[in-house]
Amino acid sequence: MTRRRAEHVPSRPTWRCRACGIAWPCSPAKLRLLGEYRDDRTALLVYLAMLQTEAAEQLAELDSTPPADLTERFIAWARAR
Repeated sequence: MTRRRAEHVPSRPTWRCRACGIAWPCSPAKLRLLGEYRDDRTALLVYLAMLQTEAAEQLAELDSTPPADLTERFIAWARAR
């Protein structure tokens, strides 16, 4: 029997990576997203902004205050340098 490697995707509503357990998007997820959206950085930023909004809502329900660094966590890393 072969073990299937876990994908680096968010576990909602905690927004931790299913594979490595750190705050999503983790480094492997960022690399995958950059590769998938390599020809359309704007689409990547729109997608990440939608996920950030969803995460803020879900994290607020869990803890009453979402983390302050969500923009850095979800969007800042993906901006063109």
